[in-house]
Amino acid sequence: MRFTIPKTSPMLMSFVYRKIFPRVDRELNYWKSRAEVIPDLELRTQAVASIESKQFHCQGGAVYSVLAGSRWEEAIKFIVAYQTISDYLDNLCDRSTSLDPNDFRMLHQSMEDALTPGNSMKEYYRFRNEKNDGEYLSDLVRTCQNSLRNIKDYQQIGDYLLQLEKLYSDLQVHKHVKEEERVSRLENWYYSYEENWPALSWYEFSASSGSTLGIFCLVSYAMGQRITEQLAKDIFRSYFPFMQGLHILLDYYIDQQEDLMEGDLNFCNYYESSEHLKRRLMFFIEQSNKNVQHLPNKQFHEMIYNGLVGLYLADPKVKELESGKEITKTLLRVSGFRSTFFHVNIKVYNKIKGRS
Repeated sequence: MRFTIPKTSPMLMSFVYRKIFPRVDRELNYWKSRAEVIPDLELRTQAVASIESKQFHCQGGAVYSVLAGSRWEEAIKFIVAYQTISDYLDNLCDRSTSLDPNDFRMLHQSMEDALTPGNSMKEYYRFRNEKNDGEYLSDLVRTCQNSLRNIKDYQQIGDYLLQLEKLYSDLQVHKHVKEEERVSRLENWYYSYEENWPALSWYEFSASSGSTLGIFCLVSYAMGQRITEQLAKDIFRSYFPFMQGLHILLDYYIDQQEDLMEGDLNFCNYYESSEHLKRRLMFFIEQSNKNVQHLPNKQFHEMIYNGLVGLYLADPKVKELESGKEITKTLLRVSGFRSTFFHVNIKVYNKIKGRS
């Protein structure tokens, strides 16, 4: 059966609701059932909570499965497993019992192993008291590895996947240590990369490192057997830093009040003013649009950043933010009519679900 990538926003949304979300639910239900029987109470608590509270991360990432063509279900299996690792480790670093960077580094070794089919499992909990997860994390890693083993041209994307993973893991280590050490560690980390991305601040570079979208895009294209060395390079440059940065900055933007109450680091707090924040978000939107123009299926990638803008700014938390209404209006205008389409659809959905 011939598989056609959706070319319009309504077509994409239809495929997402009819095919992608039900498949994501099936995968998440499996991993939740695994999480619920983890022997260690703390690890079980964090694993279950990460699935229950961050399901939308898997739903959003799974949109990339359409790039895998007829193998879209296999792409979802990988995306859900990899994103579940990410969300679980984020909970272990952010809401659990440790502030040890060695612990965070060892936990995130699992994300490198998940992208390297030949790697063996490690003692991921070596530096923490809680250790018995009933092979939960290792099985997530194995699921990712098994999906990648079936990619004929994996060598074309492997180095780029690991570059993105290293940036992500470094970020998670630096931003979860003792509060008084976080900013200095993140600044020093950025300085080692500054010559490559001088247009970014340390907090924008950090935000750009915190997304998994580039990984999902590369894997999905490779599963669809349309990957070349040049395309892999183009995807990397198109998604890092601007598409990924837009993703995470919007995520932090809507969470400002929540992070303030929790005492969590929020990259949007480092802008000089709400006007400065608005200008930089506009810059990230413009650069995201510019950088996807030379990718195949460019309309799909345009819909991704349109969807990010529409989705995040439709969140009810935006109402609580200074200049939230004005910033929403400006960013929707800059991003284009498709962002408004997604924005209206999500607001209606939220209203139906009682979240508005």
